[in-house]
Amino acid sequence: MHNAAAIWKTLATPSRLALIAGPCVIENERLCFQIAASLKKTCARLGIAFVFKASYDKANRTSARSFRGPGAEAGLAILDRVRREVGVPVLTDVHTVEETRLAAEAVDILQIPAFLCRQTDLIEAAARTGRILNLKKGQFLSPNEMGQVVEKARNAGARRVLVTERGTTFGYNNLVADMRAIPILRRFKCPVIFDATHSVQLPGGGGDRSSGQREFAPVLARAAVAAGADGVFIETHPRPDKALSDGPNMIPLADMPALLRALVRIFEAR
Repeated sequence: MHNAAAIWKTLATPSRLALIAGPCVIENERLCFQIAASLKKTCARLGIAFVFKASYDKANRTSARSFRGPGAEAGLAILDRVRREVGVPVLTDVHTVEETRLAAEAVDILQIPAFLCRQTDLIEAAARTGRILNLKKGQFLSPNEMGQVVEKARNAGARRVLVTERGTTFGYNNLVADMRAIPILRRFKCPVIFDATHSVQLPGGGGDRSSGQREFAPVLARAAVAAGADGVFIETHPRPDKALSDGPNMIPLADMPALLRALVRIFEAR
């Protein structure tokens, strides 16, 4: 296990941009290693604090027929190998109280999904593991309401908490990203991350699946960093159109270096 204090110090450093990135779901081990190694190299060159992200189970897919991932046992084993062999901190999302203990043995950061951000038992269980927490703002919440979520986590013992903005429901099958959320969320004294790819998702927009507008993800990422975000959350894939989950809103892996260079320039100019 990486040193939690050292990881937190890197993520919470005001002078350094943070990146949480990886594929939406674990498709196979080779893909995870490819993406993690590529992003590690780019981030090291640009001075970005990098955390690899992938889900072992997409429990909130639109359709029962959608690919969910390899499951907890196989998926967490892959994430543990990425963490040890690539040498990067790793984040994954948890969905039940029971999963928090299992995931905490394999990864450095536990993420509370947006749809579950008001599940008190889940937040408290994740906090009790002692891992860094990433609390994603629900699409159904205002930024101010996330203060209660942060308070739940802190009351349960969490001392290292990230808050991630990922857009707000805007009518049917659409989300809107309000950049006022960034300074509002910063009031809770947590590093604020902006989820650029889920913010351009069109939930259920493909009928039996979500759609997305990946061309706008870089636009929102740049705007969020300019607005004061401490880091960005980006799902990426070598071939997004072939991805098994969230392909329409993921950024091609080959496009990441140029985007990250632009984000660093904006971050340094603030």
